[in-house]
Amino acid sequence: MALGDKDMSPAAGGPMRHVPVLLAEVLKWLDPQPGEVIIDGTFGAGGYSHAVLERGAKVLGIDRDPDAIAGGQDLVRESGGRLILVPGQFAGLETYARDNGFDGVDGVVLDLGVSSMQIDEAGRGFSFLRDGPLDMRMEQAGPSAADVVNELPVKDLIRVIGLLGEEKRATTVAHAIDAARKEKPFSRTLELAGLIEKALGRSPKKAQIHPATRTFQALRIYVNGELHQAAEALGAAERILKPGGRLVLVSFHSLEDRIVKRFFQDRTRTRGGGSRHMPEQDVPPATFEMLTRKAVEAAADETHVNPRARSAKLRAGRRIEAAARDLDIHAAGVPRLAEFHGLGG
Repeated sequence: MALGDKDMSPAAGGPMRHVPVLLAEVLKWLDPQPGEVIIDGTFGAGGYSHAVLERGAKVLGIDRDPDAIAGGQDLVRESGGRLILVPGQFAGLETYARDNGFDGVDGVVLDLGVSSMQIDEAGRGFSFLRDGPLDMRMEQAGPSAADVVNELPVKDLIRVIGLLGEEKRATTVAHAIDAARKEKPFSRTLELAGLIEKALGRSPKKAQIHPATRTFQALRIYVNGELHQAAEALGAAERILKPGGRLVLVSFHSLEDRIVKRFFQDRTRTRGGGSRHMPEQDVPPATFEMLTRKAVEAAADETHVNPRARSAKLRAGRRIEAAARDLDIHAAGVPRLAEFHGLGG
């Protein structure tokens, strides 16, 4: 079956294909052309990849979730050889591109948020609203959220929850977890969510926001090394994009967006500082021309249909003729955290 033979619109009575956040805006700034090579570093349900393939481009899709790779095999077959799917972390996108014969690509798109498929599946353990194993591993391998909650020293747990969840009452949450885990290790999502709700209570001003929201975000980011992955993927994209290639990034919370903004910040000056308060120092030259003056957000009609889009921010740049920089991920905004069986650092 050729790509496009299936009508994915509900009006046609056919199966509905997943429509990712800010799809129209991603296509506008990614601007895939026939014959170009585009990396979709967060393949997920294949929404971006499907749209890019319909524009006539080739796609190298990457996903660390085995379920996403398995679920994308139909699209691989439909693509007529124009879609290559690779299991792995998007931080390795440069290596995957070169391994598949691409020494330069025309575009890279990254959706830095967790997949809605993962959140909606209780068995994956991402949701504080559905009971399931306290897991949260995108790759379904390595230390789980339960391992972190049950074993990470309380002082380190405070930093993880405070920095990655931006939870102001991280100390309260961490000490409540520490007291409870001494009696019984945590194994289920609702056990942890219930404890956090009891420890923090419900604010009348924020009744719609569950008290466990920020802690669950922190654990998910820590377990999956999401900020490390994001920063390293930006550096890899900078190295593999051809001059004129487009980089489109969709983020969902301030930690990710801060890294993206720092990566794209104006570096056209050759010297910085020069005062007694700030010593003069070399400033790397710019490597991207900004395509979006400020973050692009979803329109009201999209957020009405998909509430997840409310927090999405898109930023895009075009690669220019300049040597790739040496990227310090911590200078880019990735906090230093305690190492735990390969996590953090």
